Parts: sequence; structure tokens; C-alpha cells
Amino acid sequence: MRNPHDLRQANKRSVETLLEVMSKLRDPERGCPWDRQQSFDSIAPYTIEEAYEVAEAISGKDMESLVDELGDLLFQVVFHAQMAKEEGGFDFGDVVAAIVDKMIRRHPHVFADETVADVEAQSLSWEAHKAEERRSLASDAAPSRMDHVPKGLPAIKRAQKLQTRAARVGFDWPSARAVVPKLREELAELTQAMETDASRSDLQEEMGDLLFSCINLARHLNVDAEMALRDTTTKFEQRFRWMEAELKAQGRTAEATDAEELEALWSKAKKQTR
Repeated sequence: MRNPHDLRQANKRSVETLLEVMSKLRDPERGCPWDRQQSFDSIAPYTIEEAYEVAEAISGKDMESLVDELGDLLFQVVFHAQMAKEEGGFDFGDVVAAIVDKMIRRHPHVFADETVADVEAQSLSWEAHKAEERRSLASDAAPSRMDHVPKGLPAIKRAQKLQTRAARVGFDWPSARAVVPKLREELAELTQAMETDASRSDLQEEMGDLLFSCINLARHLNVDAEMALRDTTTKFEQRFRWMEAELKAQGRTAEATDAEELEALWSKAKKQTR
């Protein structure tokens, strides 16, 4: 058995070393009990969580954390590949080969003779290549522009992708300004549902329609709705923490403070955390 120190020093922690570490963790006799009992289904939530932690490090411009988080995400890829290898399916080399082939295939302007005028043209070309790949993989069922948008995506991201697909055939608002009346319409319908004591399911439907229109507006403004909401949530958290700290310095708590004073503190927090 190789000394753990040798593993740490080998080729500056190369991919081969990582694969060896993963293999040892999954060893049926001498591996880690927790790692050995995992499956694709049990690991999938961790994979999603690690992707979000990568996004959080990027949002915070924390490059030191980003190194760690990207490593954690890479480990998830290696974990899935190792489990597939054990089942006689693909391995990590197949994963690498698949993405290399895909990138070359989808960038003919780099690896072949095709030319593109700008970023927008490249985006259209990319989607055209993806559509062709989907057609080649399609079953006997009638193909749809809505195909192959994973239901497991965050709801905001999935809505944005489906809207973009529909927009490519002209089913879209002509401009961002044109979406605003739709937002007002959806807000009015939600307000009416609230005033008439509508059922929870009706309220959820109207709320969903309003959110969907907000995402549509973000798309027209070329704003990533997921990141916009993430940034606003972070801002809200920072301001609320400031309020709590201010109250604590006075020997008080938020629970024991009335709504009017909390609102005044919130206004101060907004000025302090700009």
C-alpha cells in the first residue's frame, strides 16, 4: 500500500491521484463505510449543493474558497464516475472524452472552418448544434422545443431556459417594456385572488404566473434572474444582521422591538450597507 504522504505529493495532486483516492474510498473491504454505501441517488443532492457553493464563492469573489469548492465539485464528478465504473458502465476517462468531443463539435468556428460574427451569433450557433444533437437522440415521440430541459433545475433557471426556447420561434414579447403591462396584469389577478379569499392552490397559481412574468422581464433585460435574486437575498441578510447587531448593542432583541421601530432601523441598515 502506498504511503498517504506519497499520495499527497504525487504529481501535485494530479487527477490520477484523485481517481486513486476515490477508488480507495470505495474499496469493498478497506474503504470508508460511508463512501461505500452511497449510490447515484444518495450522492445527487450533494452534487447540487456543491454547485451552489461554487456559485456562492464566485458571488463573494472569494478565490481562496473557490479553489476548495471547485475541488469539491470535481470530487462529485469523480464519485459518480467511480460508481458507474463499478457497475461496468462508463468511467472518468469516458466523461472527459464525452465533454472534449462535445466542445469540439459545438465550436466549429474554433476547431473547423465555420465563422461567427459575434457573441450573439455564436450563441445561436451553439443552440443550433444542441438542437441537432437532440434531434439525433430523439425517440419516436414528436419532438418539442421544450424537450431536454431538466425538471431538476432550479425553478427560476428552468423557466428562463423554457422561455428562451419559445422565443427562438418568435413566441415572445417584442421588448422588455412590453413585459411590464403583463406584470401589472398578473399582479392585479393575484390581488383579486387575495381579496376574494381564493384557495391556496389558486393563490399559488397566480403567484407562479407573476414570478414567471418577472423572470421574463429579467430575460429581456439580459439579467440572470437566479443571480439577481441570490444577490438581493444576500443584501437582505446583511441588512437584517446589521439590525440585529444594532439592537444587541442596545441590549435589545428584534422580537421585543415594535414594527415601526424595526422599519426605522431597516432604513438605517439600507444606508449603512450600500
